[in-house]
Amino acid sequence: MKPLFQTIVLSLLVAGSFALADEVDIEGRWLSGDKSGWIDIRMVDGNPVGIAAGSTTEKEGDPPRLDEFNPDPALQSRSLLGITILHGFEYKGDHVWKGGTIYDPNTGKTYKSSMALVDKNVLKVRGFIGISFLGRSDTWTRDDP
Repeated sequence: MKPLFQTIVLSLLVAGSFALADEVDIEGRWLSGDKSGWIDIRMVDGNPVGIAAGSTTEKEGDPPRLDEFNPDPALQSRSLLGITILHGFEYKGDHVWKGGTIYDPNTGKTYKSSMALVDKNVLKVRGFIGISFLGRSDTWTRDDP
């Protein structure tokens, strides 16, 4: 009976480690669909958080782009570099995260969001108002340095 118990426990541990590996595949540097910026996604307390990591359109010596469209006037003078643009997601299985929000620094608006890892280098990000049908998707590609 003891070997059977050990086999069951080992099987559960292995299955659990595969589930965790499935979740963390999203971590890394991602290039936005329009190829204008990088987003670093890291797991924080078991959930993905996306941080603005740079712009492909800025040249060396350019002043940092500011959060000028933010509806909060106190935040309009902050640099976009390093701000959180993705958060609040929960893993739902099958490489899908839901229940989060995405901030669009080009409009200053925050939308409900979901993400799906298509493969290890392609992430579909959807921002929407109310229901997912009323939104748009963007395809990000992995761009780890």
